[in-house]
Amino acid sequence: MTYKDATLPIEQRVDDLLAQMTLEEKVAQLCCVMPRMLIGDQIPDPGLMKKYMANGLGRMAQFSMVFVDNPEQIAEFANHIQKFVIENTRLGIPLMFQNEALNGFTAVGATNFPTPIALASTWEPELVEQAAQVIRDQMRATGVHIALAPVIDLAQDPRWGRGHEAFGEDPYLSSAFGAAFVRGLQGADLRTGVVSCAKHFLGYSISQGGLNMGAVRIGERELYETFARPFETAIHECDLAMVMVTYSEIDGQPVSVNKNILRDLLRDKMGFKGSATCDGHSIELTVTKQHVAKNMQEAAIMAIEAGLDGDTPVSEAYHELVGAVNQGLVDVKYVDEAVRRILTIKFRLGLFENPFVDVNKVRSAFENPAHRQLSRKLAEHSITLLKNDGHLLPLKNVKTIAVIGPHADSVRDSLFAGYTFPAMMEMIKNLRRGGRASMQGVADKVMEQENQKSEPSEFFVALGELGDINQYIEKEYGAVSLRDAIAKRKGVEVIYAKGCGIADPSKDGFAEAVAAARKADVVVVALGGRSGWGKDATCGEGRDASTIELMGVQEELLKAIHAIGKPVVLVLFDGRPLAIPWAADASRIPAIIYAWFPGQAGGEALADVLFGEVNPGGKLPVTIPRSTGQVPLFYNHKAGSGYQTNYNEGVAAFLGYGYVNESNLPLYAFGHGLSYTRCEFSDLQLSAKQVDSSGEIAIACSIKNVGVVAGSEVVQLYLHDCEARVTRPVQELVGFKRVELKPGERCRVTFVVKMNQLGFYNHNMQFVVEPGNMEVMIGASSDDIRLRSAFEITGETVSVLGKRSYLSQAQVEK
Repeated sequence: MTYKDATLPIEQRVDDLLAQMTLEEKVAQLCCVMPRMLIGDQIPDPGLMKKYMANGLGRMAQFSMVFVDNPEQIAEFANHIQKFVIENTRLGIPLMFQNEALNGFTAVGATNFPTPIALASTWEPELVEQAAQVIRDQMRATGVHIALAPVIDLAQDPRWGRGHEAFGEDPYLSSAFGAAFVRGLQGADLRTGVVSCAKHFLGYSISQGGLNMGAVRIGERELYETFARPFETAIHECDLAMVMVTYSEIDGQPVSVNKNILRDLLRDKMGFKGSATCDGHSIELTVTKQHVAKNMQEAAIMAIEAGLDGDTPVSEAYHELVGAVNQGLVDVKYVDEAVRRILTIKFRLGLFENPFVDVNKVRSAFENPAHRQLSRKLAEHSITLLKNDGHLLPLKNVKTIAVIGPHADSVRDSLFAGYTFPAMMEMIKNLRRGGRASMQGVADKVMEQENQKSEPSEFFVALGELGDINQYIEKEYGAVSLRDAIAKRKGVEVIYAKGCGIADPSKDGFAEAVAAARKADVVVVALGGRSGWGKDATCGEGRDASTIELMGVQEELLKAIHAIGKPVVLVLFDGRPLAIPWAADASRIPAIIYAWFPGQAGGEALADVLFGEVNPGGKLPVTIPRSTGQVPLFYNHKAGSGYQTNYNEGVAAFLGYGYVNESNLPLYAFGHGLSYTRCEFSDLQLSAKQVDSSGEIAIACSIKNVGVVAGSEVVQLYLHDCEARVTRPVQELVGFKRVELKPGERCRVTFVVKMNQLGFYNHNMQFVVEPGNMEVMIGASSDDIRLRSAFEITGETVSVLGKRSYLSQAQVEK
C-alpha cells in the first residue's frame, strides 16, 4: 500500500489511497458526527463506533465538549477512536477532530484569552500569534487537529451579535490579525500544527438588519475588495488549510451551494487549494429554510458540485451522495476531488504516521504559567481608554471606591465571551433544564441524544457537579472580578452594590447603589452586555439587537450615580461598540474605559490600568456610533458619502447634508485610544514623490514620548486615492505599528508599501493599480491625523489579480 509510505510525496499517497476506496468509504470521509453519539455503556462505545464509522469517517465536531474533569480525558477518548478506525475499518484512515478556538481551546483546563475584538484592540498581531501558538499546542496535545478559527468576517454592523468574534471593521486590520492567528495555529509544518478553519466565507457579518443568517446584499466589487481580503491574505501569506462556508445567501444563492462563490471566486480567483466545509447544518438549511433544494439528496448534489467538501457537525445530506452517484445524478469526480482535499490535509497533519497522542504529556501543555501571563498581557494591551477628562485616571490617593453595576462582581459575564468553555458548559446545563439555544443545532443535537437515555450520562452528571459558574471560573481559571481586583489594593476600601441587572428593567437596587456612591471618593461603574446563548445573552451567535445602546436600565443607573457629583469611571464590558452619547458628553462622565470581554486575567488587568500600574494603549478596531440610526458606520466609507474626518458640519448644514437631529460624525473614531502619556509625531519622509505602478514606497516618521511615564502609541498609516476612475474610500489603513517608549524616548517607524497592495476593481471590473495621486496620512487614529504628504503613482495601469501584496512591512529604529 503506497499510501502508507511516508517517504513518498503526499499527492502520490493520496492517489494510491483514493484508488483503493469504495464509494461508501469516500463519502464517509466527507461526513461528520459528534462525540456524544459514541458514548453509550462505554466511553467510547464499540457498538456505536461500529454503527457510525463502519466505512471510516472524515471528522468529529466539537470534540472536547463532553469532558469536564481534565484534558487527559480528551486525549484518551481520541486515542480510543483512532485505534478503532485503524483496527476495524478496511483502510484504517485516521479521523480529524475539530473544536472551537476563538478565545482559546474550548476545553477543560485550557487557557482563555480575550475575545477577538479585544485582541484586535491591542494592534499587536505578534502577541496574538503567540496566543494562537498556545491554542495549537493545547489542541495538539489532546489529539485535536482542526481549530474552527479565526473569524475574519468584518464587524461593520454592531447590531450583529457576533461582532466581538471578529477583528474589527477594517479589511487590512482583519487581514493582519487573521494571518497572525492562522500562522500561530498552523505553524511552519502541519505535522506539529493544527488546521486553521477560517470563517465565515463570505459576507456573513453584513446581513440585512444585522441579523444572524440574514441575506447578504453586497456587490461583486465590495465582496472581493473588502470582505474577501482577509481570507485571501491568509491563503497567500499563511497557506490557509480550510475555510468554513457561511449559511447566508449572496444574490439569492446560499453560499453552501453557490458555485460562483466557492469555485469561481474562492478557488479560481483567490487561489485557495485547501478544503471548504459547511457551517452547522448549512446544507440542510437549503432544504428546510431557504427552499432552494427539494430534498437532502438534491442539496447534497448542489453542494458537492459547488465545491463544498464537508457536511458538519452531524452529517445528513452527504449520506445521500452514495445513492446520487449510483443513480447517475452526480458525477463521482466531484466526490473524488472533495475526498482528495480531505485526505491531503490528513496526510499533511501526519495522522497516518502519528494518529495517537501521549496522554502523559497533556498536563505540561495545559499547566504552563507563561500561558496565563500571556493572557494577562493581552488583556492589559487591549484595554482602551476612550476618555480621561481632568486626568481622573490613574487613580491616586483614593481611600474609598464604590464599585457598582452588573459587571462589578461577575467573572462569567464580564470576562468570558461565548465560544469559551464556561459559556458552552453553561449553555448545555441550561438546555438540560429545558432551555433552548442551538449553536446552529449543535447543542440541540446533544440534547436529542441525551433525552433518549433513561438515566443521565456521566457527562451530564459531571456537568451538574460544576456548581455555580462564577465559582467554577474563579477556581479553575484563577479569575477575579473587577470588585475583588480593586479590593486587593492596599489602603483601598471597596463598597459594592450591583444596582441593576444587564437587561432587567428593575430599579430596586438603585437606592443601595446611590448610597454606596455617596460614601466613596471615586465611583467605578461597570456596565455592558453578556455574550453567550439563550435569553439572558445580549450578544453572541443569534443574539442580534435592534439597538446598540445599553440594555435595560443601566444608563439610568449611571445617571443616578452621576447626579451625586462624585468622580465616575465608566468601564464597559460588551461584545459590540455601544452608543453612549450621554456618558461621552464633556460635562458628564470624565473617564471611560472599553474592556470588551478581556478573558481570564481581565479583572486584574483592569485594576492595574485604573491604578496606573499599566498604562493603557489599546485602540478601537471599530467605529463607535452616536446612535443606532447611524449604523452601519465605518471610517473607510467611499468618498462623497458618509462622514469624513475633514467634514465641515457648518457647510453641510447650510446645504442640507447630513442628519437633522445629530452629527454625522462618530462618537469615537476607528483607531482611537488614549494613554497616560502623550506622543508627538514629526519628520514625515517619503522615499520618493513618484512611484512606478509596479514599485514600492518607504514612508517614515518619528515618534517621541513627551510625557512623564512610559507608554505606547500605535502609528497608523492611511492612504487616499485622489483620482481613481471609481469612487475609493476617504481613508484606507495600509500599515500600523505599536511602539513602546520611555519618557523622552524617540523612535523612527518606516513602512514599506508595495503598489500592488493598493489594487482595486476599476470601471471595467479589472483588478488593477492605476497611476494617479495618493494622499498620505499618519496619525494616532483615523480622525487624529498628525502628518500629511502625497506621492504620485506613475507608469501604466497594471493588473494585479493573483499577484497582489497584502500587508506592508514596518520597521522600528530607536
